[in-house]
Amino acid sequence: MIKYILKCHNDHEFESWFSNSEEFENLNKKKLLECIYCSSKKISKSIMSPMISNSLNKDEKIIETIKKDFKNEKNKLIKLREYIENNFDFVGKDFSKKVREVYYDKKNKKAIYGTVSPQEKKELAEEGIDLLSIPWIEKDN
Repeated sequence: MIKYILKCHNDHEFESWFSNSEEFENLNKKKLLECIYCSSKKISKSIMSPMISNSLNKDEKIIETIKKDFKNEKNKLIKLREYIENNFDFVGKDFSKKVREVYYDKKNKKAIYGTVSPQEKKELAEEGIDLLSIPWIEKDN
């Protein structure tokens, strides 16, 4: 949308909004514009200063929203990582072996975390051991 200050041949000034500058030209050419004071159809644009705005355009607003959402989700994953690091034992690449020990020893309620290969994960699933994969977000990234 664009706002113009319009002027008729009797020097009356008034404002009007148009979807774009071409719309003004088309309507004026067809004599569909008229002065709100005297109904004159001889309309021209008056000299006006441009409207300066520091607001972001639509694409920039969308990008800013996505960045904000991404940052919020990243912060949640970092908090989850911190919780796991503070409350679970890290067993590294021995996770496959250690998780079986915990799973089959019903008295052992040890909370562990580590890494497994896709093949190890498949084998554990076949044994009925469900794993949860968590994106491991770097804290300083």
